[in-house]
Amino acid sequence: MSAVMAAPERVSLYYREGSSDKVYQAAIEPAGELFVVNFAYGRRGSTLTTGTKTASPVDYGTAKRIFTKLVNEKKAKGYTEGENGTPYQHTDKQASGILPQLLNPIEEAGVERLLHDDDYCAQEKFDGRHLLVRKQDEHLEGINKKGLLIGLPETVSNDLRKLPGSFIPDGESVGDDYHVFDLLELNGENVRPLPYRTRLARLVNLFSFRTQHPHVRLVETAFTTERKTALWQRLRRENREGIVFKRLDAPYTPGKPSSGGAQLKFKFVATLSAIVAKVNTRRSVEISLLQGRNLISCGNVTIPANHDIPKVGAVVEVRFLYAHRESHALYQPVYLGPRDDVEAGECLAAQLKYKAE
Repeated sequence: MSAVMAAPERVSLYYREGSSDKVYQAAIEPAGELFVVNFAYGRRGSTLTTGTKTASPVDYGTAKRIFTKLVNEKKAKGYTEGENGTPYQHTDKQASGILPQLLNPIEEAGVERLLHDDDYCAQEKFDGRHLLVRKQDEHLEGINKKGLLIGLPETVSNDLRKLPGSFIPDGESVGDDYHVFDLLELNGENVRPLPYRTRLARLVNLFSFRTQHPHVRLVETAFTTERKTALWQRLRRENREGIVFKRLDAPYTPGKPSSGGAQLKFKFVATLSAIVAKVNTRRSVEISLLQGRNLISCGNVTIPANHDIPKVGAVVEVRFLYAHRESHALYQPVYLGPRDDVEAGECLAAQLKYKAE
């Protein structure tokens, strides 16, 4: 399709929560016979910062895919097309009525026991966002870790629509892909009380239909000590996010236990959710964590050019090598992005991993 034939496509998205009142605009615009995808963002009523998602003009199909992905990503973070823009107020309209099962971490000393315990299976822990999907015939809704409705990547929606019936899977969203590892409901039946091995078998059966769903994938599961150990070694060798252990006879239990639990995670890399305490010059922010009732500083982190600079009070995700015990400052921090699905009260100093003495 030429630029002459295609009309420009644009959208304005809004986000309001607390002191935040933001606008994000995206547009497909002609550039000769090709197209570019441009954006603008900032506080409503202020001069917006502009940029482009296309380093050079592309064909219309490519521009449309880039535009759609961009819009869906913003909607997943809480932006809406209505100017009131209030997607994350805790109202009945926004709550899904469904909460995911959340995992507690385990120390490396406990991994060896679980590798040899036949009551537990093992799976890769992905570096993404926790995502449930409620599919009722052709209608799909995304649900985040807070139990709130969010948008879905178009790639995931298209793939899930190919599968028959109604169901609620649990998984991790990574970019355009959805890695599925559990099942809550299937064709009107609540399967949460069933043992995990049974839920997993039904999930495997659901995805055995001969339809192509390249963006929705079943997570590999290891059951024996030999296979769990091989998985552990491979994930560590490839510098992946981590590994998860799940008790095979356990039901699906929403929420996170105060300690322990039937599902446990171990991360090979250290990450934490922190509160932005101060916006510095030159694209850097100071981050803090809660220790009791006090905030402690963990130093600064640079915001990459392809990310918006977060506001004071926002929750962000940071990867780091370790923390210094006396100052709590992070060593080699890397900004990963905002965490709209994490509350400030969850940003605890207990997330810190200190340098070994």
